[in-house]
Amino acid sequence: MTAHPIRFGTSGWRAIIADEFTFPNVRLAVAAIAEHVCSRSQKPTLIVGHDTRFFSEEFARTAAEVLSAHGVQVLLCDAAAPTPAIAHAILRLKTDGAINFTASHNPAEYHGIKFSGPDGAPALPEVTRDIEERIARLAAKPAAAAALPSNAASDFQRISPRDAYLARLAELVNFDAVRQAKLKIVCDTLHGCGAGYLDRFLATHGISAVSIRTDRDVLFDGTGPDVLEANLAPLREAVLDRGAQVGLATDGDADRFGILDADGSWFAPNHVLGLLYDYLVETRGWRLPGARSVATTHLLDGVARHYGVTVYQTPVGFKYIGELIKLDKIALGGEESAGLSIRGHVPEKDGILAGLLVAEMVAIRRAPLRDQLKTLFSRAGAEYWPLRTNLHLSEEVKARAVERLQGDFSVFRGRHVTQTDRTDGLKLIFEDGSWLLLRFSGTEPVVRVYTEAGSREAAARLAKEATAWILEATPGARSNAVSGSHTPTARQNQ
Repeated sequence: MTAHPIRFGTSGWRAIIADEFTFPNVRLAVAAIAEHVCSRSQKPTLIVGHDTRFFSEEFARTAAEVLSAHGVQVLLCDAAAPTPAIAHAILRLKTDGAINFTASHNPAEYHGIKFSGPDGAPALPEVTRDIEERIARLAAKPAAAAALPSNAASDFQRISPRDAYLARLAELVNFDAVRQAKLKIVCDTLHGCGAGYLDRFLATHGISAVSIRTDRDVLFDGTGPDVLEANLAPLREAVLDRGAQVGLATDGDADRFGILDADGSWFAPNHVLGLLYDYLVETRGWRLPGARSVATTHLLDGVARHYGVTVYQTPVGFKYIGELIKLDKIALGGEESAGLSIRGHVPEKDGILAGLLVAEMVAIRRAPLRDQLKTLFSRAGAEYWPLRTNLHLSEEVKARAVERLQGDFSVFRGRHVTQTDRTDGLKLIFEDGSWLLLRFSGTEPVVRVYTEAGSREAAARLAKEATAWILEATPGARSNAVSGSHTPTARQNQ
């Protein structure tokens, strides 16, 4: 065996169960991680966690056995646990990191491994490169890679990250304000790890909340545990039936958030990020920069200008924002794909915290989100309407388009380009402040087209122009395009 299918993207390795995500490949990946941590510590300890997917417990148990056989002490989570809760446990217990079995928001047929280091943050590229190199060496010896040493432990220390994590959230969120405002809240955990966390936190603090989809369903209603607008129809119905002021959703491993306004409308993650950044600076007195990935709304920049601060821009991948959280350089960091964390918290996305902060903001400001957004646009001096379109291309079209992106751009479709940014993909910023980002997937023939302009219509026009430009790479080429303010492809390793 000279090749292997295991590649770590922005959020770890993900693959289809029984195709590439198999027990032999899991053993291979975990053995490489064990080698990595043993190279950095004489007596390493790793937390092993899992989500609610099919065979999650079995994969976690297998990983624990492989780690133990390699001399790594294992702390095995006693139940499905959110990614941010595991990150908090890493810091609290001072472990050498964690292996978390989750495919996050991806469809039910996928599983995955997230590896976090001792700082609680997703592994940086230099770490995952080292792990991949070790995987390649192990894969070259199939018998050794597939074999499990006979000295693997049969029992492991069990931990629960829940209570300590929820106690930390109580320090970060003004739950008294939420309770006193007598908000009606509906929570939707989409059959994922948020169950027993988001709903329990609210109930413990006497906040009126109804929770839906808290049971385990490894098929996730057939739609997947993603916080897309299309997947939150049950939450919308519950918000309207109950007359709730806000609906809060978390994805499969509760690292992403989904928000519905009082009228049942889905609220774009980009706009949530802008509102929460403004709210935290205003209420916490954190006159600090914000941080966003290159694909995320410039509304954060508008908020920063209002307060006389700046914004850090990072490549796509929350690990880069996590570095800024660790250094206490920012008040809030976020990505357009519904991930955020804040000052003093874990350097990892936290969908539970995001939802609770939105509830607090609605309680304090006593206004629906749509009204708060209008006020924020006025404060920022402009409107910001982001759009994301995924283009599924043939390999031929993708190859030609990649080549074209290397050129110089002073004008694009008659628009004057004021700035070209190659932080991650090709980003063109135009005279009126609108912008376009073209970013290719590293795992499939897909180009992600991000646009933002002063209106929904203008953002859509810009996306249409970009799509036409890409398809010009090969005459007669066609593409299946899917648009939305947050629209994922079937697999999002990168």
